[in-house]
Amino acid sequence: MTMPSTSPAVADAPNIDGKSAMGWMHTARFLTTAAQLHQLPVINVPEFAFVGRSNAGKSTSINTLTQQNQLAFASKKPGRTQHINLFALGKKGVTDAVLADLPGYGYAAVSREDKQRWQQVMVNYLVSRPSLTGIVLLCDPRLGLTELDEALLDIIRPRVEQGLKFLVLLTKADKLTRAEQAKILSITKLNAGGGEVMMFSALKKQNVDKVAQLLWQWSHPEGVADPETVPLSLE
Repeated sequence: MTMPSTSPAVADAPNIDGKSAMGWMHTARFLTTAAQLHQLPVINVPEFAFVGRSNAGKSTSINTLTQQNQLAFASKKPGRTQHINLFALGKKGVTDAVLADLPGYGYAAVSREDKQRWQQVMVNYLVSRPSLTGIVLLCDPRLGLTELDEALLDIIRPRVEQGLKFLVLLTKADKLTRAEQAKILSITKLNAGGGEVMMFSALKKQNVDKVAQLLWQWSHPEGVADPETVPLSLE
């Protein structure tokens, strides 16, 4: 599989450092939740989605990036969250981006019917959500990109070719030595076909600020002024 690289380097992020990017991420607040795609509001600002297997540390990563311990629901039973949850980002009274937390996939304890239903909801979201600007795919580096992850990459490939931003985030990096991190990082970059890949540790705060900078860049491309106010339709 070949995925073109469409995400510019973090260093190109317009006029923001890691501390400021983390401050922006900290503004995240709950917007809405939906069990079906048609229940999601119309969003007219950039939207980026976090996806991954149920045990990849998705909720923990979101909570670490936003510096809010309970923003994303981190269940002791992976696969329990069965909704798309949206969070607004931006200073008070302003929304300049939306973070979407998608249900984890691949957990065996979830019924086959639920798996099939959520597989279709996620495919429809990834293929047709108009406001979707970027995708963060979270993977456990000890497992690498699984067949389910590869299937997701195949689904989004046409949109990536059209400019959708894309990042593979290798979570739980603290469980690996530096040599192991370097090896899996190199392998994943090859498997991702040149897409953006980063190691990440919520425990050690590894690359947390760099991810925040990249998400800011996705949401604030150069040449686009920050909005004063952004109305969101919740119909």
